[in-house]
Amino acid sequence: MTSTPDDEALTTGASPEGDAEPAPPVPLLTLSGGIPDIVDTPAALAKACAALAAATGPVAIDAERASGYRYSSRAYLIQLRRGDSGTWLIDPIPFGSDLPELAEALGTEEWILHAATQDLPCLREVGLTPTSIFDTELAGRLLGYHRVGLATLVEEIVGLRMRKEHSAADWSTRPLPRPWLEYAALDVEVLVDLRDHMAAELVEQGKDEWARQEFTHLLDFQPAVRVEPWRRTSGMQRLRGRRQLAAVRALWETRDDLARQRDVTPGRIIPDAAIIAAATAMPTDRGALLATRGFHGRGAERYASRWTAALAEAAQLPEDQLPQRSPRGDGPPHPRTWAEREPAADRRFKAARAATLALAEANHLPVENLITPDYVRRAMWAPPATRDEQELADQLAEQLRSYGARPWQVELVTPPLVDAVLVGDQPVEEEPDDLGLLGDPADADAE
Repeated sequence: MTSTPDDEALTTGASPEGDAEPAPPVPLLTLSGGIPDIVDTPAALAKACAALAAATGPVAIDAERASGYRYSSRAYLIQLRRGDSGTWLIDPIPFGSDLPELAEALGTEEWILHAATQDLPCLREVGLTPTSIFDTELAGRLLGYHRVGLATLVEEIVGLRMRKEHSAADWSTRPLPRPWLEYAALDVEVLVDLRDHMAAELVEQGKDEWARQEFTHLLDFQPAVRVEPWRRTSGMQRLRGRRQLAAVRALWETRDDLARQRDVTPGRIIPDAAIIAAATAMPTDRGALLATRGFHGRGAERYASRWTAALAEAAQLPEDQLPQRSPRGDGPPHPRTWAEREPAADRRFKAARAATLALAEANHLPVENLITPDYVRRAMWAPPATRDEQELADQLAEQLRSYGARPWQVELVTPPLVDAVLVGDQPVEEEPDDLGLLGDPADADAE
């Protein structure tokens, strides 16, 4: 049917005269059963487990940590919702380090989480481990949504608006305020509905098998263990020498020990800026340290003797024990150095990067979800030696699998990476010298 101006006005919300009407407000998401009570006694936990075990269907699950307040990443609240059992808010702290009754109640049902990598480690700490997962954030990435926060997806897909005012709360607080409990319960209120909508979209886009592989891969997720984590101290670029790097390392490790002992986030003892200030000035006693401009923080004076001892240790280190300016890694060097060091690798990488960006755009997903960028760097720095196209494709595919790429990723990216390897073998032709076409430059000068 051909639309008329009036038809377009009806579909766009504009009046026939062209005046835009304000969009109706998005309804606010509310709890269907009121704010649940906290489960913090054995009797309440037994009741919750019985209700969850008797219900059917997948389990919507979330956890609240005290990021920014505590050193540990433990769960201070676990929210669960399954079928007609309602929502349960479980305080894991009174139950120690394990919740075997809850693990048994959940059985092997699918878990629905948002940003599973954030919550899986702290849930494992209390003995909760899924056998299958649906991650709504990851599904949003695969489906090509530009913003994949929970509130955004709920509003865009389910049509309800979520409050997010307590997202940065200190969840180790006891007792937890009632408004915080409402916020926590809302996080699982519509996760099942969201999952069902997104699962249908994945089928429509032909990405359901991609999602299945990605969700299975998540089951083995472990947080990365950082090598030399002190190098992430903000402001390191301002330091001049290796002795100052040693001071940063000593101060960072001292702060980390204190934070672990007190279970507070390190920045609440002294901030990174104070570490950089002390490492730059290298004061030798308490008075000079506390007089150092920029050295501040709640633990600056309280632990002054610890800071001065760390600085003294750094000052006395032999030269051969000072840290290097750049960390030693097991991967290839940074691609910005390739053009000079390995021109063929530079050509391979640039061709691969362009091809994977185009492929990601064609499939409506972020390039980092199409293939982990580090896998591409490694493969282009040290590709298989063969140049037989089929052998090269087989060996490149195996190389990607050894890094951790999933089958759907290998199938999509191997052909363009084969092309990139072959392109890299072709030297770039130099542009002809226009002056040379006219004769010898010396002759031109002589004239």
